[in-house]
Amino acid sequence: MSQLQEIKMRFGIIGNSPLLDRALEKAIQVANTDISVLVTGESGVGKENIPKIIHALSHRKHKPYIAVNCGAIPEGTIDSELFGHEKGAFTGALSTRKGYFEEADGGTIFLDEVAELPLQTQVRLLRVLETGEFIKVGSSKIQKTDVRIVAATNVNMLEAVSKHKFREDLYYRLNTVEIHLPPLRERKEDIPLIFKKFCLDFAEKYRQPPLKLTKEAEELLKNYRWPGNIRQLRNLAEQISVVETNREITAEVLKSYMPDIDKSTLPALHTSANSSNADFASEREILYKILFDMRNDLNDLKAITLELIKSGGINSGRFAEENSTLIQKVFRTSEPFSSSPIVNNPGIIVNEGINAPHVNPININGASQEDFEEAEVEPMAEEVLSLEKREIELIKKALEKHNGKRKLAAEELGISERTLYRKIKQYNLQ
Repeated sequence: MSQLQEIKMRFGIIGNSPLLDRALEKAIQVANTDISVLVTGESGVGKENIPKIIHALSHRKHKPYIAVNCGAIPEGTIDSELFGHEKGAFTGALSTRKGYFEEADGGTIFLDEVAELPLQTQVRLLRVLETGEFIKVGSSKIQKTDVRIVAATNVNMLEAVSKHKFREDLYYRLNTVEIHLPPLRERKEDIPLIFKKFCLDFAEKYRQPPLKLTKEAEELLKNYRWPGNIRQLRNLAEQISVVETNREITAEVLKSYMPDIDKSTLPALHTSANSSNADFASEREILYKILFDMRNDLNDLKAITLELIKSGGINSGRFAEENSTLIQKVFRTSEPFSSSPIVNNPGIIVNEGINAPHVNPININGASQEDFEEAEVEPMAEEVLSLEKREIELIKKALEKHNGKRKLAAEELGISERTLYRKIKQYNLQ
């Protein structure tokens, strides 16, 4: 028996696709070296098997093997998880703790979903890859570790690098050897074999006769898109094994368990629908941002107009007379413009018609800033409150989308990180 077949049997890998065989052959070939490996492929294709094979065939096989899901660890604690921390380094650090890189010394560490690492942690990881050195959180002592790093991701890494979400130097350091696992739809000949294996396992587990597929059902399995790949196929086999009493599965029965089969076999249409919804959401958010900017511009215009009239600029009495309609519109008053002037200081004439609804006529030259703010805010209160509510919703949505990463959220909102920080503090969103 060839080494490839032995590996498949040992790790429960089913299939004879040339693309699958090529990926396994590369894993076997690099196992005895210490070079870093990047495993790529869609979610659910079984990327976690490759680092296990590499570790089992390497000279590190008697040392620890640690798998870390980088996307499941909060950004605030991931440095502590990976590199450890000293007692008192932060609130809750009641004792010194070893990190994964220290625990895995001499062995292999598997970083799943490595593209989810924060940029600051990426810098630390690059140092480990280049020098084998790291520093615990809250410590100044440099420590050494000897680990083999295998990383995996379902993200297009070159696109992430171009968007500055992943460091280019770290990408090339991790990607010394890339092993790509093909999606299930590119291994059509393997799909019936994998499904039958799952059915046998579940028949034994639930003490039932195994399922049998008709020829039409097998063809349906092969031609389905399988967006969830092997994970989705396994769940389908388990569901049918438990629910169906008739152990012969026809195409019609199988189709009832396969969601959105027509859309799934037409990826272009499926993607277009998602894209349309995303574009609509994006345009709506841009519109809200424009409304916020317009509100700010209008408030600035009001303040400038008031200062201009109060200071007697461009002959304020004449200015007020000639621009009566505009002033009424800016200050949102429906009262007719009065032509009778009020003289407060020699040479300065102000019209008493410039006032807001529900506010007594304002003597502009004698008005305080508080008077103006009251006149301005009252008619705008409901509108401002509504816009602020929208602004809070957008900020929350952006922060949730990017897992609390302010820099990425600020880029999404089209504002500076400093402005976002001020807004978070202003609306008490911490």
